[in-house]
Amino acid sequence: MRIAIVGCGYVADLYLGTLCNYPHLVVAGVMDRDQARAKTFAEYWRVGRIYATLQEVLDDPSIELVVNLTNPASHFSVSKACILADKHVYSEKPLAMSFADAKELVELAEARGLKLSGAPCGILGEAAQTVLLALERQAIGKIFLAYVEMDDGMIHRERYRTWRNPGGAYWPYKDEFECGCTLEHAGYSVTWLVWFFGRVRRLTAFSSCRIEDKQTDVPLDIVAPDFSVACLEFESGMVARLTCSIVAPHDRSLTIIGEQGELYVKEVWDYQSPVFINRVTRLRRWGSKYPILKLLAPGVAPTRLRLVKGAKFTTASGVHATMDFARGVAEIAAAITENRKSRISARFTLHINEVVLAMQSPDFARGPYSPVSYF
Repeated sequence: MRIAIVGCGYVADLYLGTLCNYPHLVVAGVMDRDQARAKTFAEYWRVGRIYATLQEVLDDPSIELVVNLTNPASHFSVSKACILADKHVYSEKPLAMSFADAKELVELAEARGLKLSGAPCGILGEAAQTVLLALERQAIGKIFLAYVEMDDGMIHRERYRTWRNPGGAYWPYKDEFECGCTLEHAGYSVTWLVWFFGRVRRLTAFSSCRIEDKQTDVPLDIVAPDFSVACLEFESGMVARLTCSIVAPHDRSLTIIGEQGELYVKEVWDYQSPVFINRVTRLRRWGSKYPILKLLAPGVAPTRLRLVKGAKFTTASGVHATMDFARGVAEIAAAITENRKSRISARFTLHINEVVLAMQSPDFARGPYSPVSYF
């Protein structure tokens, strides 16, 4: 299948670096509003064609799928233009910066019989599939609760101005800080939870900007929250607590608590992260000073579950995780070729977008919020 890349910035390298896992996907051309950046990108990745404008991409009849890797504020307009030109679309997260815009994209794609999907695609990874298999086999019995962390440490104190990908593009810190860590990163965890436990029925969220001065050399037009926390209730009856920040120390772990033990994944950004199971054997009190019962497995080492078998794959370089960014692109391409629904469907992506927006924006979700999207 011939695809076009729109947006040749920092994240585009992560896609091109993993598209080699899918030789049947051919990058026919790339486009960026910054022609110099597009040229550098195309030369580095040896892409033959550089489109001068988005319209040139849309006018190319050989392109079936457009991968939208533009900055978040441009996601809606670029994806809409592609859909109106009868192109299937895979978009970086979020699908759109507002729920109304995201919903419009989904309804437009459905009306025109086109596939629309979006990042992140970690639920297709070996670690997520292993957790799902363990849940289906009731490895820890009845599930009560999940705790998920998505904390990246104090990014503003890192040397983020010097971060460059292999192709030479700098990390777009202005876009990242203005978009906010919740819209940028919470989806990695929310997709896992929704994939495991179904649609979010209700959520209660709080967000705040704890560090207003991100020490940028250009002023930020938007002061986005750098911390959020949400309690999610799922239609399956499950409850989860999810935190997201660029303030707290690095932690991207997932813990699922069941009647007979816990499932634990240290790094949801790692498709091959070990999946551990801690089985409960008895209750032990941690000292009379702390009258809190904790579930332990005394004398029993945690069991490491064997990962769901998958083919070896090349991973993205320049990130502190083992992710196959192009796997979502390969999935929607397969759905197009096989004329089936994509596993990461437009409606699923819309639901994730709505939940993450509700987590980040107090004005969007005052008090308990009940999502309206279904999948």
